[in-house]
Amino acid sequence: MIQANMQLDAKGLACPMPIVKTKKAITDLEEGQVLEVQATDKGSKADLAAWASSVGNQYLGTVEDGDVLYHYIRKGSNEPEVEQSFEHTVSLDGIESRDGLILDVREAAEYAFGHIDGAKSIPLGELDSRLLELDKEQEVYVICRTGKRSDLAAQLLANNGFTKVYNVLPGMNAWNGNIKKDI
Repeated sequence: MIQANMQLDAKGLACPMPIVKTKKAITDLEEGQVLEVQATDKGSKADLAAWASSVGNQYLGTVEDGDVLYHYIRKGSNEPEVEQSFEHTVSLDGIESRDGLILDVREAAEYAFGHIDGAKSIPLGELDSRLLELDKEQEVYVICRTGKRSDLAAQLLANNGFTKVYNVLPGMNAWNGNIKKDI
């Protein structure tokens, strides 16, 4: 199954209870963490997607397994927009034609629901401890959903001796190319 920070059992509950329980459960998560909601109400897919976007959370997707729907929601941020501060950026449009590694720093669940083929997944929170998996001589194109996490990741890499680092702008929310799913 897809990695989530918390599971919520809403099986057997009808609308509006899956949303009521999801609202309560997501308050216990930190920004960026992923909640898995297990439900049997077929209407919960549209309900949870609409609710998530209305309150600033990110609805990642749903996996069906028999009668159970596994919904994945990433807790959004209430922070104001942060200025992009990493100076080396590259346009999303040209990313596939470049040599180098596409490093996707979104959460594992976000990556599973759709990523650029060949991209390496290392969530931002794990990047510091996984730097040895990356080659300092290789060009690294860092991508996230909007460009904020990738900006932080690019700064982290540069501070650790990576010289060929580029923040990809805009992020995956603007990607129109082919995506690969791991679900």
